[in-house]
Amino acid sequence: MLESLLSHPHAFAVMLLIIAALVMYTRDSIPYETTSLLVLVLLIVGFQIFPYTRADGSAIQPSDFLLGFGHKALVAVSALMIVGEGLIRTGALEPVGRVLSRLWRGWPAISLLITILTTAVLSMFINDTPVVVLMLPILMGVAMRTGVTPSRFLIPMGFAAILGGMATTIGTSTNLLVVTVAADMGMTPFQMFDFVGIVGVAAIFAVLYLWLVAPRLLPDREAPMSNQGAARIYTAQIRLEKTSPVVGKTMAEALGRAGENLQVEAIQRAQGVHISPLPDVVLREGDRITISDTQIRLREFGRLLGGTLFSGDHVVDASHPLSSEGQVIAEVAITPASHLVGTAIGEARLRSNFGLRLLALKRYKASQERRTPGLEEIELQSGDVLLVQSSPENLEKVKQTAEFLVLDGGVKLPSTRKAPLALLIMVLVVALAAFRVIPIEASALLGCLALVVTGCLSWREAMNALSTRVILIIVASLAMGSALMNTGGADLIAQGFVALTFGAPPWMVLAGVMLMMGILTNIVSNNAAAVIGTPIAIGIAQSMGLPLEPFVLAVLFSANLSFVTPMGYQTNLLIMNAAGYKFGDFVRVGLPLAVLLWVTLTITLVVSYDL
Repeated sequence: MLESLLSHPHAFAVMLLIIAALVMYTRDSIPYETTSLLVLVLLIVGFQIFPYTRADGSAIQPSDFLLGFGHKALVAVSALMIVGEGLIRTGALEPVGRVLSRLWRGWPAISLLITILTTAVLSMFINDTPVVVLMLPILMGVAMRTGVTPSRFLIPMGFAAILGGMATTIGTSTNLLVVTVAADMGMTPFQMFDFVGIVGVAAIFAVLYLWLVAPRLLPDREAPMSNQGAARIYTAQIRLEKTSPVVGKTMAEALGRAGENLQVEAIQRAQGVHISPLPDVVLREGDRITISDTQIRLREFGRLLGGTLFSGDHVVDASHPLSSEGQVIAEVAITPASHLVGTAIGEARLRSNFGLRLLALKRYKASQERRTPGLEEIELQSGDVLLVQSSPENLEKVKQTAEFLVLDGGVKLPSTRKAPLALLIMVLVVALAAFRVIPIEASALLGCLALVVTGCLSWREAMNALSTRVILIIVASLAMGSALMNTGGADLIAQGFVALTFGAPPWMVLAGVMLMMGILTNIVSNNAAAVIGTPIAIGIAQSMGLPLEPFVLAVLFSANLSFVTPMGYQTNLLIMNAAGYKFGDFVRVGLPLAVLLWVTLTITLVVSYDL
């Protein structure tokens, strides 16, 4: 095997690059976008400096690695993101949420089953993320009303979304990539519902497990942050007295005296006269410095600056205490589609852009929450839960954005008169592809155009639905898969796998492929695992003289078994932070589910294709 690799230096180099990329995808300190772009640059530059000629005499063109940006799988994935956004923006799924909310009030046990089934069915046609975003506030509201911790049913709901997503070609971006890459390699393309029956058989056991067993395996977890006893933020003014030590000093000198945590919003010099708090502004007697912070810190700043604390026109005392009337405290989560992902908290301008005052931050890696101030340099990540203070009006506006998911337990969803039209467009997108009138990439693009032309979505909303991370991961994965195939690397790996399993029956080889990919997808990006695994699986099938379809489906199914780790799938992080899950909770529930699906899907594939 080693001699074969050394005799194919380009294939060997591509394999090393893929291994390095997969390792980098597991490192939280390295953004997915950086890894993807680095892969593209190295492939283009590497094949430019070290050209490679195929066996037929044709050379690999370095620019070919950029063709992923125009690949029909990426077009379909991007278009379906926009179509799904149209359903959310118009409130087309609002009736589903309303009905489920009513059911939970009377029949919680049956309602959990209905929620699991509804989530799975919706995920067959809509990306998993908006489905989870729809269900999460409903289940948080159920937890608040019933007193049951949300940790009992958020993982079953989240896993049901992943389960439903693997049933159709458009259920997830992973499915589309596997199906398209296999078709590019000459296999007869799968149609939308070609493997829904195979998944349906396995889903019977999976749904029963999620309904009857999983809630009993999950412990009660406290929500990541409690609204009770939260340190509220108040706005007040410090009036500088004649004896204040900072009178005659610059604003910079005053900040040095009070400490770096003092955030000055404005300086009022006289009635109606306001001065920007620039560092070189000289402070005078009678100036009122406006700041916002907790009660304790406001009093401390007043003491350090030698001023009197005012709230409105009154001195803060027992008769006139600080007040935050009209303000509520709520928890909001950063969604996977949020453009704030990767943005430092200080640069996100939560207060000016969204009217949110940040009180605390909870991230799944931290054992306890972190409270403001001192969070400005932390970069926001998908699934982060923020404890914020705001007005009810602002929170209602935040609910309409794609940046945050308000975890206040409310089930008030956006609803517009365009909702039936958006739902009709989605049905037509699916029907046109399902009945083979036009390919899915064409029907999805047609759906995008219809949503924009009919006013269901604005162009800004449509563009905001796209994820740079997903796009770059797909393009980089397609480039790595192309390099692996064209240099013969996929064939070398397939031959090595066949040699290792020599003499094993076909069903055992199939189970081995699915097990290998199932482990990989819980460690790295499932899209990358799927695109790289598809040509290898096809090579294994060809080497053994077996049909290609079951091996391609083994890759497709196993790439969706992202249950075992919270990093395995983007919605896992969202429900993890919302319910306060620990890493071990996903292992405890996800590992048995992954094994159950591995066994049932393997048996169903073997029986279906007579292996």
